[in-house]
Amino acid sequence: MTVRKTAVVVLAAGKGTRMKSSLPKVLHPIAGRAMVHHVLAAAAELAPERTIVVLGRDMDPVAKAVAPAMVAVQDPPLGTGHAVLAAAEALDGFDGDVIVAFADTPLVTPATYRLMLERRRADDDPAVVVL
Repeated sequence: MTVRKTAVVVLAAGKGTRMKSSLPKVLHPIAGRAMVHHVLAAAAELAPERTIVVLGRDMDPVAKAVAPAMVAVQDPPLGTGHAVLAAAEALDGFDGDVIVAFADTPLVTPATYRLMLERRRADDDPAVVVL
C-alpha cells in the first residue's frame, strides 16, 4: 500500500481590522495560546511533509511566531483563492494531498483533519473534500 503524503497550508494573511487591535488576529490567545498555534498543533498531528503559512506583507511578528513553518507571502492581498495560490511555490514538486486551513479557526481538531484525509483518499477518489 502506498502512503500518500500530506501538506498543510495555513491561511493567516488577514489583518483582523475588525478586532480593533494592534496584535494580528491570528496571534490573539485562545485558551492560553495564539489561534494560529492551535491550528499548527492540530496540523502537526498529521505529520505533514510540508507546513506552509501564508501571510500578508509586513507580518513579521506572525512569521516569527509560526517558525519553523515555511512562510509564503501574499502580496497584494487578493482574497482567499489568491492566498492559496501564494503557497504554490512552496508546494513545488510536492505530490500528495493538501489541507487548506484557516489560522483563525482554532477549534478544528486533528481528528477532523484526519477524517477529511480519509474521505479524500477513499476509493471514489474525490478531487476536493470540504469541511
